[in-house]
Amino acid sequence: MITSDDHALLRQAIALAAKALASGNPPFGSLLAGPDGAVLAEEHNTTLTERDITAHPELKLARWAARELDADTAAGTTMYTSCQPCGMCETAIQQAGLRQVVFALSSEQFLDIRPGNGRPPVPQDGPALLDEVRAVVEPYYR
Repeated sequence: MITSDDHALLRQAIALAAKALASGNPPFGSLLAGPDGAVLAEEHNTTLTERDITAHPELKLARWAARELDADTAAGTTMYTSCQPCGMCETAIQQAGLRQVVFALSSEQFLDIRPGNGRPPVPQDGPALLDEVRAVVEPYYR
């Protein structure tokens, strides 16, 4: 359940999105809060100004958390973000061990505003060579 405290932090994330837009980047902003609601770190999108297609604020915060927070602290954090994280960012958030994400605009709502990204899907083929790749990957997870 989203609370009035969550709304206040979401408004800060939206302000970071406006900051991104003002700096010539896509309008996305995020912040990471501890269990007490204190803001630990904040980021905005810099994909255009940094010429880095991965410079999403959610990914930058997940990287920061994985580098700067111990696992117990990360597990108590909440990311507040102007838009629901994309698949790349969602995976990074999970890998960083963050507790939860609260977003203002869902992916579905975003697609109503901007349908598609103007690029065709990249074809993928596979799986292939399962035994060979399994011999390399599996030992790591045992």
